[in-house]
Amino acid sequence: MVGVSDGHTSAPAPASARTRVGRPLLSLALASMMDEVHAHSGAVYLLAADQPVLEMAVMAGLPRAFAAPWERVGLSAPIPVAEAARERRLVWVGGEEEMARRFPRIAVVLPYPFALAAVPVATRSKVYGAVFVTWPGAHPPDLSDRERDHLLAACGRLAVRLERAVEDSVPPHAEPDLLGVPPVGGPAGTLGTVEAARMVARLPYGLCSLDLHGRVSFATAAAAELIGVPVSQLLGSQLWAAVPWLNDPVYEDRYRAALLSQHSTSFVALRPPGDWLSFRLYPSTTGLSVRITRARAVAEMNRSGPRPGDSPARLVTISQVLSLAGALTEAVGVQDVVQLVADEIAPAVGSQALVLLGSRAGRLHVLGHRGYSDARIVERFDGMPLTEPTPGTQALTTGVPAFFDSREQLERLYPGRQATPDGFAAWAYLPLIASGRPVGTCVLAYAERHPFPADERAVLTSLGGLIAQALERAVLYDAKHQLAHGLQAALLPHTLPVLPGIEAAARYLPATQGMDIGGDFYDLVPVHGKAAAVIGDVQGHNVTAAGLMGQIRTAVRAYTTVGQTPEEVMRSTNRLLIDLGADLFASCLYLGLDPQRGRAVMARAGHPPPLLRRPDGRVRVLDLAGGPLLGVDGAAAYPTTEVQLTPGCVLALYTDGLIEAPGVDIEDALAELGGQLAETGDRPLDELADELVHRGAAARERSDDVALLLLRADD
Repeated sequence: MVGVSDGHTSAPAPASARTRVGRPLLSLALASMMDEVHAHSGAVYLLAADQPVLEMAVMAGLPRAFAAPWERVGLSAPIPVAEAARERRLVWVGGEEEMARRFPRIAVVLPYPFALAAVPVATRSKVYGAVFVTWPGAHPPDLSDRERDHLLAACGRLAVRLERAVEDSVPPHAEPDLLGVPPVGGPAGTLGTVEAARMVARLPYGLCSLDLHGRVSFATAAAAELIGVPVSQLLGSQLWAAVPWLNDPVYEDRYRAALLSQHSTSFVALRPPGDWLSFRLYPSTTGLSVRITRARAVAEMNRSGPRPGDSPARLVTISQVLSLAGALTEAVGVQDVVQLVADEIAPAVGSQALVLLGSRAGRLHVLGHRGYSDARIVERFDGMPLTEPTPGTQALTTGVPAFFDSREQLERLYPGRQATPDGFAAWAYLPLIASGRPVGTCVLAYAERHPFPADERAVLTSLGGLIAQALERAVLYDAKHQLAHGLQAALLPHTLPVLPGIEAAARYLPATQGMDIGGDFYDLVPVHGKAAAVIGDVQGHNVTAAGLMGQIRTAVRAYTTVGQTPEEVMRSTNRLLIDLGADLFASCLYLGLDPQRGRAVMARAGHPPPLLRRPDGRVRVLDLAGGPLLGVDGAAAYPTTEVQLTPGCVLALYTDGLIEAPGVDIEDALAELGGQLAETGDRPLDELADELVHRGAAARERSDDVALLLLRADD
């Protein structure tokens, strides 16, 4: 029990003056909140004291099994209650379609029509948790101002009460869930008066009543006869558990759909050997009434019902696996998998630490870990031979999971672990098997002794398979990523030459979307006491674009070396690109530099204009004459423009990825770049290059790669 106040005063009263209420704080607050906004279910989450995890403290209106995948969630998880706590704002989801669009992990597990609001429980200085409440699918698509105000005010009052409880050293804790009125039933399975039972018994179909957990609290003799199970066996049992041929997730799903949406629903099922029955479910906030009749449309039932003899798994287990599978599909690289397992799977199964192990050349490889205060505890396994007798290597090489509910059990089988304690008390070693071969081991560690019953072992083993598939994809992606970066690095100059009278700096940023490889290029070529600079962009973000970029860069360097003028270099490169028949175009900007005479001769092929910063800080856009993109017209001409390049001037050559971004006007972006150059152009050139590429459009999510070449004329 915790001490509470009315929550309306801004300054907390002295602890001695506060009224202590001997009733559950969270349950009362949640019930009052739901009543105020006419919600039919909800839950309160509290933020764990020692880790960024939200833990469900109490749920009302529906069984906790409905929210089983989210009883413990990482604060970074993409679900409404975590988003509300993380961003300290109300999150509203108006219906099934919006849920599928914004929070697909929840929609996969609960694909039913309902509305949801998640609200942070926070004071100005601290977040204590969050609350969600739901309404049936008939709720309007928008949250009313009255509902919003009630929810925000109620969560604000709850936050104040939690703050005071913590100050009084009475921290809040989990409370019993609220599931409405208890079922009413007599010893013979009748409901209400004898006459009411007689009336129901005379109806020409079967009737039964289910509580919110799906347990049968009343059944007529007609229902028992149709189902083929005595009333005495039905009472107190879940319908799909008491009747073998109803033990199918499809049927339990209808019960969940009816309760969550508060819409009547139905299904048909085959009672072996050949009798089809129709079940109609009528929900309320206290349970469901079920009408059972003989079905007529056999063809329709054949489409709807499962095959006889199927024995599927429990739906709650399936819902957990579906939710976490959705999380793992978002992982791209190996470190993404490690982070998602830490944020999503470890909190869901109650683990406090994890390690992902892989293998390389017959040795163990630590792919990542979380939750260990000393990284050396884990990293000592990196490079260990797979022949070493450890639980991690055994799980990887044999493909057999291992569960240790205590330190004594682990050390009895692996005495060597006594010398290297990690501070944990229970472990699950899950082999990661994908495409029929082991790809690693997932180690989940628990701070306290943790028994692993059969159903939990089944869930963890299933999750190991999902992690394995995500890890296999991630390893392949990382290999392609390294290949792409290696190719890009090979095609771009490793260093820029040192030229008399010219200081140069260059930067390249790959796109944040796609393969991290593109067609942007730059080069600086010394030529008989002078120099040539080039920057360009081949369309596309793939290996073809990168390969063509390498050919263009090589061609420009060759044409420059043999002494062609800027206009001739552009014409020759244009003809080469057309002769190659690559069906790709390229923009290009070419400069012939003469530092001794303080000038630059430029030719442009559809490329963004360069910026010139004068020594006095003024910046102007060089509106150069030019021709079309390279590879478009074999007869195109590329006129040149001469620009004075006095000592202290800075030329900024760039590709469009530096200034283009969705929703940003190109003129505004160019003006912003010019302002940055004017403000910081006196800095050392390497610092200036870093500043320009890490501000503005280039610093955001990039759909295009970025190349930048800066040239400063020296004295």
